[in-house]
Amino acid sequence: MLDVIVVGGSYAGISAALQLGRARRRVLVLDAGTRRNRFAAHSHGFLGQDGRDPAEIATSARAQVVAYPTVTWIQGAATDAEITADGFAVGVASGERHAARRLVLASGVVDELPDIPGVAERWGRSIFHCPYCHGFELDNGRIGVVATSPLSVHPTLLLPDWGPTTYFTQHTFEPSVEERTALERRCVTIEREPITAVEGDPDAPSVRLASGRVLAFAGLFVLPKTHVASPLAVQLGCAFESGPTGAYVQTDAMKETTVPGVFACGDMAIPAGSVAFAVGDGARAGISAHQSLVFR
Repeated sequence: MLDVIVVGGSYAGISAALQLGRARRRVLVLDAGTRRNRFAAHSHGFLGQDGRDPAEIATSARAQVVAYPTVTWIQGAATDAEITADGFAVGVASGERHAARRLVLASGVVDELPDIPGVAERWGRSIFHCPYCHGFELDNGRIGVVATSPLSVHPTLLLPDWGPTTYFTQHTFEPSVEERTALERRCVTIEREPITAVEGDPDAPSVRLASGRVLAFAGLFVLPKTHVASPLAVQLGCAFESGPTGAYVQTDAMKETTVPGVFACGDMAIPAGSVAFAVGDGARAGISAHQSLVFR
């Protein structure tokens, strides 16, 4: 039997596996191969890796982790999980089943983008969700925010530090009187005519409004709804919490879920994510899983 199965081979899962491999524990990483930032060409805000291709970061990190002799990596999605007398069993899409004393869930989340033509094709390239990850590269150019919920006002108030900002209400998310005052104080333009399509240069999008008017921007931001990518947390009975964009797995300070022996980290276990957050969260989950093996 393995000591730990890590479900998810992106930044949080790799970080967790690294700690466990260094503790000489038998670890299996199951990787579905769908990093959340796979659409982006550059990763920013991660110390020592600023501006690097996120795929290169992940590939390099994986190579470092599998170099530890007790770590095994399987490319394949985990399909199901169950609690057993000795720990946990996890099924893989290939039909294999693997058993371990502990689980670390790090499968990430899926972004649900607004249903506007042209958005999905530019996601991660000129349409973003994180000002801290992509705002600086817009070089003080014009920024548009496509409202997807009442919470869209929050990033809109931040974005003027990166460029002149326009907030598109989409006829749905009209700011309150207090929010409107705050937006005006930040010199944000409020545009009530809805966007019907995003067009033009993939790296410098233009938005077409309902009247046919076209506005050019250096970049656009949306706050997508999210849901946990893997069904395992639900299958195991882990509790969830409500976050600003969707439900995420509830954990304690040591990253253990409400199911003893199951740990969760990364975007699926925090209300807002980035590469830097995921790496730190995964390190804590890996260390905590190891210590639970020792002290229980």
